[in-house]
Amino acid sequence: MKTLKILLIEDDEIERLKFGRVLSKNGYPHQLQEAINGEEAIQILETPSQLPDLILLDLNMPKMNGLEFLTMLKKDERLKYIPVIILSTSNNHKDVKQCYEAGIAGYMIKPLKYEAYVDKMKALLNYWSLNELFTS
Repeated sequence: MKTLKILLIEDDEIERLKFGRVLSKNGYPHQLQEAINGEEAIQILETPSQLPDLILLDLNMPKMNGLEFLTMLKKDERLKYIPVIILSTSNNHKDVKQCYEAGIAGYMIKPLKYEAYVDKMKALLNYWSLNELFTS
């Protein structure tokens, strides 16, 4: 299993803590960076050495929402190949469609039950640790 650099873009502190707990309690070696909104994420992505292997993105955030961030990311030649997984509470068909049209690699609904959340995140992390990633 390869070690991934993961950028989690999430405005909810509890959600950020939950994801960090999944990493630590399950012994994942991945490096986690956090941003509380799209603007903060863009600042992180401006540093070439900070580029993540995978971005986990919440849709509903202040300042710049997930779709706005995604649109900017996919227009950037340096960043457009970074896989983006949406983690959202919304199962609105319009949201899902817009995100896939913008170029996401996956869309996951955040489960309310913690155990279900852990299972989903472990499946996600296991898949992406085995996947071949393109780095420019």
